[in-house]
Amino acid sequence: MSDFWRDKRVLVTGGAGFLGSFIVDRLRAGGAVVALPRSKEYDLRRREDVDRMLSVYAPAMVIHAAVDGGGIGYMRHYPGSVYTNNTLMNTLLLDGCHRAGVEKFVGVSSVCAYPRDAPVPMREEDIWDGYPEPTNAAYGLSKKMMMEQGKAYKQQYGYCSVFPMPVNLYGPRDHFDPERSHVVPALIRKCIDAREAGADHIVAWGTGRATRELLYVEDCADAVLRTAEVFDRPDPINIGTGRETPVKELVETVAAVCGFEGEIRWDTSKPDGQPRKCLDVSRAREWLGWEAKVTLEEGLKRTVEWYLSRR
Repeated sequence: MSDFWRDKRVLVTGGAGFLGSFIVDRLRAGGAVVALPRSKEYDLRRREDVDRMLSVYAPAMVIHAAVDGGGIGYMRHYPGSVYTNNTLMNTLLLDGCHRAGVEKFVGVSSVCAYPRDAPVPMREEDIWDGYPEPTNAAYGLSKKMMMEQGKAYKQQYGYCSVFPMPVNLYGPRDHFDPERSHVVPALIRKCIDAREAGADHIVAWGTGRATRELLYVEDCADAVLRTAEVFDRPDPINIGTGRETPVKELVETVAAVCGFEGEIRWDTSKPDGQPRKCLDVSRAREWLGWEAKVTLEEGLKRTVEWYLSRR
């Protein structure tokens, strides 16, 4: 952490969550004065609560990492509330920061904003060239609207907002409950449970042919703070490894790390989700001087160790 953060007043939404908690750890290590508003005190879907929160904490910067989201199952079951909750939070918070004179708004976006059939590797210029993957379109569209709002506020008001756009995250402190978990924690829990029960197989969703790019959560926290520190335009920036992994290979790797040696059966009645996910990360290298450090194998090992120690 550079001296940029020393004594800087930073408000983090979602600071008790998965990504947000690692952002908070780094800010505190860098000497920042961190505000962690709680949802029971401030409902970010209400303008009056947003305005009151910004008045109470008077931050110089807001890092918006709060979301209503989860894995494919969660997104398919709750698209209405996912869209409404995220759109209200994003819109009201960015607008409130502008009106309150907050120096910079850092809106953590998502790879889900990309079109389902975007060319791979996905470039930031392609975000508006199609409709997102239907299974998480509500979430992806809410992120696209946030980034467009930032662009519009820059044009009309000169307001400074930035949008790091991570791929699928994994790591310690993730959600491991079945309803909300993403692919990696869901697989880890499934493999550990099967191993301990002596099961001879596990069932994985889809065909295994889809691909994913996975980013270790602590790498993402570093990238978000780097973006906040050195960037000042509303152009989205891909945050990832630039490496594509077939889901079949991912499942086999997770099983090996978890010590599960049984059969992997594929339930093809379940969706694959987006066919391919892999980012062009050249902007992050050139504009931020940032690259991911943790390999998939090392990140999975750390995640499994954390899960086993905290169950």
